[in-house]
Amino acid sequence: MAIYKCTAFEKNGEKLLDETIEADNDSEAKKLAEKLLEEKNLLNKTHRCVTPEGKLLLFHP
Repeated sequence: MAIYKCTAFEKNGEKLLDETIEADNDSEAKKLAEKLLEEKNLLNKTHRCVTPEGKLLLFHP
């Protein structure tokens, strides 16, 4: 299992979400991140999910 980082922000830079996600692969992590963001009603906010190596899996400006 790898640990992925998911964050969401307001336009002014205020951090709304800073969570880690454990997943077996990038595809699973992306699905889990999208589900987390949807549950917290943050899909339309600036957000990103990155791999342990720093690769962007999910990004919305």
